[in-house]
Amino acid sequence: MSVKQVRYYLFLKDILTLSLTAFGGPQAFLAMLLERMIKRKAYIQEEELWELNALCNMLPGPSSTQLICAIAYRVGGPNLAYLALIVWILPATLLMIFAAMLIYFLQENTPGALDFARFIQPMAIGFIIFAAQKIIGKTIKTTEAMVLVLISAFVSFFYNSPYIFPVLLIIGGLSTSIKYKQQPELQKDTPLKIEWANFYLWGGVLVVAAALGAVTKYQPIILFENFYRNGSLIFGGGQVLVPYLYTEFVDFKHFLSSEEFLTGYAISQGIPGPTFSISSYVGALSMREFGTVGFFAGGLIAAAGIFLPGIFLIFFVIRFWDQLKKYRPVRAALEGINAVSCGMLIAAAYLLFEPLEANTLNILFILATYVLLQFTKISSPLIIAGGVVLGIIYNYLFL
Repeated sequence: MSVKQVRYYLFLKDILTLSLTAFGGPQAFLAMLLERMIKRKAYIQEEELWELNALCNMLPGPSSTQLICAIAYRVGGPNLAYLALIVWILPATLLMIFAAMLIYFLQENTPGALDFARFIQPMAIGFIIFAAQKIIGKTIKTTEAMVLVLISAFVSFFYNSPYIFPVLLIIGGLSTSIKYKQQPELQKDTPLKIEWANFYLWGGVLVVAAALGAVTKYQPIILFENFYRNGSLIFGGGQVLVPYLYTEFVDFKHFLSSEEFLTGYAISQGIPGPTFSISSYVGALSMREFGTVGFFAGGLIAAAGIFLPGIFLIFFVIRFWDQLKKYRPVRAALEGINAVSCGMLIAAAYLLFEPLEANTLNILFILATYVLLQFTKISSPLIIAGGVVLGIIYNYLFL
């Protein structure tokens, strides 16, 4: 093997290690990435890491996955980046497919089998409330942004359709881009030069998938289009993805029950790797009628649909990012996009609570989960494991 091949092999090995050990969400992932990939291995410089992280947060899609692929792109080009994508998402994808199969098996063969999850369902809402509070505290700095948060939450709640989300995002971005003069002006050394190939690839797949789905009505194609569209619109990470998936697959298409969705979301908080892996769980259960093949096909189709658009877009933008970030309207639009995403997250917490019984225990577990996340350093997997244990004990003692 050449020196270059050895370096690429070691890089992919480090990515696999991250995919198996990165518990705790985006913050823990960034800390592990900085320590392992930058300080110990020096694949890129630390300044470049933070610049790429900012770029990924500006684009729709799974920001942690985009960051992994952007680093791989800088290290070894697009081929290494696609290999890194597979290595990074595959463990979590398979875990969530197996989780979907287990949930379905328990429901079919053991009445009341999901009673063990009676507490992790309200706990999942606690996770969403905590995520919303963190994102709002980090991104909402002006009165205008807070107004957008409230409007977005109101509209998302009362107009519960997957098609309202892209409209809200566009309106949010445009409403703050007009304040571009408040952004500091940066000197533009070179004119903006754009290579459109990856943008055409992203848009082409979107249009072809939508057209094929509409013509054929073939469920795997429709499923891919649904996830690809969602992956093209999500700003703000895995937590923001939740209202999209819940609205489309629970409220709109009825592929999953609210109980199944909340259980899957809670499980996704307790496994390592990308938070977008919840999509594989949803995709697997959406094709349960096709048996074991359907579970794996649905999970893998969902993974491809949710992850590919963000990767196409990062490959498109990374080539001219240094020039684009100097344009003030681009930076100003992010305020509105982030505000709308926060509003959607608030609406998601309430929409997910609606199907639950509003009893003391459920409310107590929502609050307890939030308090543990906010004021302790107990990891998410341990909190979820504690909820499962308490659910089993409760069933044994009182049911």
